[in-house]
Amino acid sequence: MAMTSAATGFILTASVPAAVGGGSSKSATVVSFLPMRSFGSRLVVRAADDASPATASSEGSSTTAAPAEAPAAKPKPPPIGPKRGSKVKILRKESYWYKNVGSVVAVDQDPKTRYPVVVRFSKVNYANISTNNYALDEVEEVK
Repeated sequence: MAMTSAATGFILTASVPAAVGGGSSKSATVVSFLPMRSFGSRLVVRAADDASPATASSEGSSTTAAPAEAPAAKPKPPPIGPKRGSKVKILRKESYWYKNVGSVVAVDQDPKTRYPVVVRFSKVNYANISTNNYALDEVEEVK
Protein backbone atom coordinates (compact mmCIF):
# COMPACT_ATOMS: atom_id res chain seq x y z
CA MET A 1 0.00 0.00 0.00
CA ALA A 2 1.53 3.30 -1.10
CA MET A 3 1.36 6.44 1.01
CA THR A 4 -0.44 9.02 -1.13
CA SER A 5 -0.84 11.91 1.31
CA ALA A 6 1.75 14.02 3.03
CA ALA A 7 1.65 16.13 6.18
CA THR A 8 0.64 19.70 5.54
CA GLY A 9 1.91 21.19 8.81
CA PHE A 10 3.98 20.41 11.84
CA ILE A 11 4.73 21.71 15.31
CA LEU A 12 8.14 21.50 16.93
CA THR A 13 8.07 22.10 20.67
CA ALA A 14 11.05 24.16 21.75
CA SER A 15 10.41 23.91 25.49
CA VAL A 16 11.82 20.36 25.75
CA PRO A 17 15.49 20.47 26.83
CA ALA A 18 17.89 18.67 24.52
CA ALA A 19 19.91 15.77 25.87
CA VAL A 20 23.59 16.65 26.14
CA GLY A 21 26.36 14.21 26.91
CA GLY A 22 26.13 10.45 27.39
CA GLY A 23 22.39 10.21 26.86
CA SER A 24 21.55 9.58 30.51
CA SER A 25 18.64 12.00 30.26
CA LYS A 26 15.32 10.50 29.13
CA SER A 27 14.05 13.73 27.41
CA ALA A 28 13.05 13.69 23.76
CA THR A 29 12.11 16.29 21.17
CA VAL A 30 8.47 16.06 20.16
CA VAL A 31 7.32 16.71 16.59
CA SER A 32 3.60 16.60 15.84
CA PHE A 33 2.16 16.52 12.35
CA LEU A 34 -1.27 18.12 12.08
CA PRO A 35 -3.48 18.37 9.00
CA MET A 36 -4.44 21.87 7.91
CA ARG A 37 -8.23 21.98 7.91
CA SER A 38 -8.83 25.54 6.74
CA PHE A 39 -7.62 26.87 3.41
CA GLY A 40 -7.33 30.41 4.80
CA SER A 41 -4.71 29.59 7.44
CA ARG A 42 -1.64 31.81 7.48
CA LEU A 43 1.61 31.95 9.34
CA VAL A 44 1.80 35.06 11.51
CA VAL A 45 5.18 36.18 12.81
CA ARG A 46 5.47 39.09 15.20
CA ALA A 47 8.74 40.66 16.24
CA ALA A 48 9.02 41.74 19.85
CA ASP A 49 10.97 44.86 20.72
CA ASP A 50 12.84 45.05 24.03
CA ALA A 51 11.58 48.59 24.55
CA SER A 52 7.92 47.56 24.24
CA PRO A 53 7.30 46.81 27.95
CA ALA A 54 8.85 50.15 28.94
CA THR A 55 6.57 52.09 26.60
CA ALA A 56 3.53 50.18 27.80
CA SER A 57 4.30 51.06 31.43
CA SER A 58 4.97 54.71 30.60
CA GLU A 59 1.55 55.06 28.95
CA GLY A 60 -0.15 54.81 32.33
CA SER A 61 2.00 57.47 33.94
CA SER A 62 1.14 61.15 33.74
CA THR A 63 4.58 62.19 32.51
CA THR A 64 5.42 61.27 28.97
CA ALA A 65 8.67 61.74 27.12
CA ALA A 66 8.68 64.10 24.17
CA PRO A 67 8.79 62.20 20.88
CA ALA A 68 12.12 62.28 19.13
CA GLU A 69 12.18 64.76 16.28
CA ALA A 70 12.07 63.12 12.89
CA PRO A 71 14.93 63.94 10.54
CA ALA A 72 14.09 66.38 7.78
CA ALA A 73 11.92 64.61 5.21
CA LYS A 74 13.30 64.33 1.72
CA PRO A 75 11.45 66.42 -0.84
CA LYS A 76 9.11 64.45 -3.08
CA PRO A 77 10.50 63.68 -6.51
CA PRO A 78 8.58 65.25 -9.39
CA PRO A 79 5.82 63.04 -10.82
CA ILE A 80 6.80 60.97 -13.83
CA GLY A 81 4.78 60.62 -17.00
CA PRO A 82 1.72 62.48 -18.25
CA LYS A 83 -0.88 63.79 -15.81
CA ARG A 84 -4.10 61.92 -15.14
CA GLY A 85 -6.82 62.81 -17.63
CA SER A 86 -4.43 64.14 -20.29
CA LYS A 87 -4.74 62.96 -23.89
CA VAL A 88 -1.89 60.84 -25.26
CA LYS A 89 -1.03 59.42 -28.68
CA ILE A 90 0.13 55.78 -28.79
CA LEU A 91 3.53 55.13 -30.41
CA ARG A 92 3.73 51.33 -29.91
CA LYS A 93 3.51 49.85 -33.42
CA GLU A 94 2.10 46.47 -32.42
CA SER A 95 -0.70 48.05 -30.40
CA TYR A 96 -4.29 47.92 -31.63
CA TRP A 97 -4.54 51.65 -30.87
CA TYR A 98 -1.32 52.68 -32.70
CA LYS A 99 -1.47 56.40 -33.65
CA ASN A 100 -4.81 56.75 -31.85
CA VAL A 101 -5.52 59.09 -28.95
CA GLY A 102 -6.62 57.95 -25.51
CA SER A 103 -6.87 59.49 -22.04
CA VAL A 104 -4.52 58.65 -19.16
CA VAL A 105 -6.26 56.83 -16.31
CA ALA A 106 -3.27 56.40 -13.96
CA VAL A 107 0.51 56.58 -13.89
CA ASP A 108 2.47 54.30 -11.55
CA GLN A 109 5.22 56.33 -9.86
CA ASP A 110 7.45 53.30 -9.13
CA PRO A 111 10.54 53.62 -11.37
CA LYS A 112 10.85 49.81 -11.60
CA THR A 113 7.47 49.44 -13.35
CA ARG A 114 7.88 48.53 -17.00
CA TYR A 115 4.51 49.82 -18.25
CA PRO A 116 3.40 52.52 -15.80
CA VAL A 117 0.91 54.48 -17.95
CA VAL A 118 -2.67 53.15 -18.07
CA VAL A 119 -4.59 54.56 -21.05
CA ARG A 120 -8.33 54.26 -21.77
CA PHE A 121 -9.73 54.51 -25.28
CA SER A 122 -13.23 55.23 -26.61
CA LYS A 123 -12.91 52.32 -29.07
CA VAL A 124 -12.66 48.69 -27.89
CA ASN A 125 -10.30 46.15 -29.45
CA TYR A 126 -11.12 42.66 -30.76
CA ALA A 127 -11.25 41.31 -27.17
CA ASN A 128 -13.73 44.02 -26.08
CA ILE A 129 -11.07 45.78 -23.98
CA SER A 130 -10.73 49.56 -23.88
CA THR A 131 -7.64 50.04 -21.66
CA ASN A 132 -3.97 49.14 -21.93
CA ASN A 133 -0.66 49.83 -20.15
CA TYR A 134 2.19 51.56 -21.95
CA ALA A 135 5.80 52.52 -21.22
CA LEU A 136 6.73 56.19 -20.91
CA ASP A 137 8.42 56.21 -24.32
CA GLU A 138 5.37 54.63 -26.00
CA VAL A 139 3.04 57.55 -25.33
CA GLU A 140 3.21 61.14 -26.52
CA GLU A 141 1.15 63.85 -24.87
CA VAL A 142 -1.23 65.64 -27.27
CA LYS A 143 -2.21 69.25 -26.63
